Amino acid sequence: MFFKFTTAGESHGKALVAIIEGLPAGLEIDIEKINHELWRRQQGYGRGGRMKIETDKCEILSGVRHGKTLGSPIAVSIENRDFVHWTEIMSSEKIEVQPKNPRIVKRPRPGHADLAGGQKFQTRDLRDILERASARETAARVACGAFAKQLLANFKIEVKSHVIKLGQIPKTPLQKTWEEISAIPADSQLACADQTIENEIIGHIDEAKKNGDTLGGIFEVVAKNVVVGLGSHTSWYEKLDGRIAQAFMSIQAVKAVEIGEGVANAQKYGSQVHDEIFRKDDDFHRPTNRAGGLEGGITNGEELRVRGYLKPIATLKKALHSVDIDTKQEDSAAFERSDVTAVPAAGVIGEAMLAIVLANSMREKFGGDSIEEMKRNFDSYLESLKNY
Repeated sequence: MFFKFTTAGESHGKALVAIIEGLPAGLEIDIEKINHELWRRQQGYGRGGRMKIETDKCEILSGVRHGKTLGSPIAVSIENRDFVHWTEIMSSEKIEVQPKNPRIVKRPRPGHADLAGGQKFQTRDLRDILERASARETAARVACGAFAKQLLANFKIEVKSHVIKLGQIPKTPLQKTWEEISAIPADSQLACADQTIENEIIGHIDEAKKNGDTLGGIFEVVAKNVVVGLGSHTSWYEKLDGRIAQAFMSIQAVKAVEIGEGVANAQKYGSQVHDEIFRKDDDFHRPTNRAGGLEGGITNGEELRVRGYLKPIATLKKALHSVDIDTKQEDSAAFERSDVTAVPAAGVIGEAMLAIVLANSMREKFGGDSIEEMKRNFDSYLESLKNY
């Protein structure tokens, strides 16, 4: 049994939808927790006007009855409130009369999917590409991740994120403990565990906005209480670090992924890198966690730490140089309403993707048609570890 999901929907279409498969029957679902995750995704200093329009809410269409999963596919939808302004432009039906302002996009934005997608799908209106390439799609992923989190909570697994660098601040990415990350206030403007650094970043964002520019950064996602033995060394596609990397790289604008201290470790001696193993309280213990909770593609029981490197958003108010795909004349790139930065939101999306990967691995290892059966299998495995 596997946890699987797929999403559909365009940025300015009627709604985003998702179908989730693989959750066991009898799992209690709290829709307010799902909506809270959607709210978190919309927060963060430097977000654009779209966040003032949308108040994302999840509607469960199937697969849940009286607050518990049925074991069947779950369908959810998230309304796009801005659709009222795009009804004709994004209509699924053929339009006989062209809208007064069709908002056709002919000038591709460097760094976006516009031009490559237009060439691939042979469309003369790049809106056909940008509507689906937009990070608006991640709202549906966050909803799916919220379901995954509620499964993981039954096994005491928690997932949190924080911003460790935004633009050029701080010079060295922050390193924070689980306790420090957990102490970040819910209303934090940047999900940063250092208030002084957060204030500096806010000034950095203001400067970029004034210049019509955008900023990227680094977010870290941490999973606690992950059991030993998820993933496998036996085949390349079963290695959990590979699955996590693919999941994070699928997030719009993420261009690099780091597990543990992977980047710094590449520049050190092996004696400075590998986490030594000790025995304590009848259990194996590592005083350091430079590997980030994964060894050989398998979780080792330490905190799972993953970093996503987000490039600056490709839509700039101070538009970059481009070329009109019809006239072939040089021009400025098109501008769509956008953010200055979305690194805190990317952290929330990263949480969702890590939760999804972990939920899939938990279902893969412990199976069970019901949540109670899955728990029994899990408890039996924990007993076996005591005897190792």
